[in-house]
Amino acid sequence: MTRMQATAGCHQPGFVGLDVGGVSTKAARLRAGRMRVASCPFEVWRDRQALAAVIGAALAEVGSEPDDEVALTMTAELSDAFRRKREGVEFVIDSAEAALGGRAPRVLTTAGELVSSATARARPIEVAAANWMATALEIAALHPDALLIDVGSTTADLIPLTDGRVTAVGRTDLDRLLAGELVYTGMLRTNLAAIARRVPVRRRWCPVSSELFAISADVHLILGHIAPSEYEGPTPDGRDATVDCARERVARLVCADVEQLDIGEIDAIAGHLHAEQVRQIETAARRVVTRCAADAPVVAVGAGALLAREVAARLGRRLVAAPEGWGAAAARAAPAAALAGLLARRAGARC
Repeated sequence: MTRMQATAGCHQPGFVGLDVGGVSTKAARLRAGRMRVASCPFEVWRDRQALAAVIGAALAEVGSEPDDEVALTMTAELSDAFRRKREGVEFVIDSAEAALGGRAPRVLTTAGELVSSATARARPIEVAAANWMATALEIAALHPDALLIDVGSTTADLIPLTDGRVTAVGRTDLDRLLAGELVYTGMLRTNLAAIARRVPVRRRWCPVSSELFAISADVHLILGHIAPSEYEGPTPDGRDATVDCARERVARLVCADVEQLDIGEIDAIAGHLHAEQVRQIETAARRVVTRCAADAPVVAVGAGALLAREVAARLGRRLVAAPEGWGAAAARAAPAAALAGLLARRAGARC
């Protein structure tokens, strides 16, 4: 992140990026070169009418002021709280405007445009799930040739950057899935049955149950990759986010419990699932990296940056840093932080 230099006669407000997801709303505010970040876990499908209040809480946490420039991106429109993406896009924009006291934010498109909320309502598919573009544009300004790997709580984005341009093939989620640029595996929320169809148990391969007994956060909690405080959202069984409870949940993946499997056996299952997540992301990365320069490094961000770093090692690619000044919190909320930075850079260009 480059520190914005004030130009004579050019007012420098705060710049706020909002990333409204189906299970978490994130805000980042950049002012005078300093970034503040907030992350508010919230499952839209449980009570969508509360979304405006959640956005308001995120804005308050980062210290947003009435003269801030605000930009919005979203993935919440995919929530099954809405029958169509168009409905979801309109609802998220309405909620953001309510939280902003009637002010209309600009909205990011998958082409990297910042459009009016009226335009966004008219072009919903172009603003749906555009948050990856915010991160890609900000990273491309710093590392013109790179492979961006952003592993979040739910998904992994793999985005090639060439000569400072975002050279992704896909724009919609569907096209990005087809291109290998979107992988539905994440650090916290992935159903373990979606990671592996079988796991090692007592020197044999055991098929897994497809019930939602445990999620990837349980695996990474057991392995020490996350702390209990980083286990965002509810646990599948409603019990605590502790290592002991996580082991109980993982044991149920093979229709067992902690009286049937010992700690070592459960931890071995967790280790295998972690390796399978890395393998899934690596497989996609090997497709996408062919569109990068031969010496292009990897930029690893997101709640699951650990997984991205492991993929970089498997690819034999060096790692380069996220923008200076982001810090760990901003790297975990990369689209919101990037959107704030994008607003600041474009305001600087206008001054």
